[in-house]
Amino acid sequence: MPLFKHYSFDLWLTLIKSNPTFKVERAKHFHAHYNTTQKSLEEVNAIFRSVDLMVNNINEKTGKNIDAEEMYLLVISLINNYSIDFSAVDVDALYAQMELLLLEHMPLIYCSESLSVLNRLKDSGKSTISLLSNTGFIKGVTLRKILRHLRLEEALDFQLYSDEVRMSKPNPKFFQLMLDTIDREKHTELELHEVIHIGDNPLADCKGADALGIKSLLINSNHLKINHLLS
Repeated sequence: MPLFKHYSFDLWLTLIKSNPTFKVERAKHFHAHYNTTQKSLEEVNAIFRSVDLMVNNINEKTGKNIDAEEMYLLVISLINNYSIDFSAVDVDALYAQMELLLLEHMPLIYCSESLSVLNRLKDSGKSTISLLSNTGFIKGVTLRKILRHLRLEEALDFQLYSDEVRMSKPNPKFFQLMLDTIDREKHTELELHEVIHIGDNPLADCKGADALGIKSLLINSNHLKINHLLS
């Protein structure tokens, strides 16, 4: 592939993936503390999956963002047969607990080549790199801590998260924000065809990038991996 002036990356299932133990422990916590209807652990797991998929689809459709706290309240409501009594739920404390649990069960780098590819693109001295990520149960403020721990942060010039800017991919305005944030002192002349967005989601990543006129590359959900960028 040609060398691009700017590389924009998706995060989940592109650069990192969930630690399976986190979702197990998260379900156990809600099963133990927010389960007046005595649903099984399997049912709680299924509710988390359904809320995750539903909110992701809504965000992709509207181009907006449903917050993590709202998602956790949806889970609690569904566990308790659509109850809307949240009087006993301290949402700030709940999110803090979930963040602590996540940091104890740290996400994993998606594949062994991920960090080396980012570093080689960065070390070329000709390209800038950023992150453009939709968020769900995990906020951008937490993801920044994770990327720092995984040493992915070092390769990134900036990070953009949907919960922080109230926009979700494939919203063209989110991609435009990425373009507007690129360091124009380094790239005084930057054409759309010199920017590429890489991700695993044909709708959120490829359709969003294509709509704005920048290049896109689908990886991991097809036959291509991140090292294709260096081929």
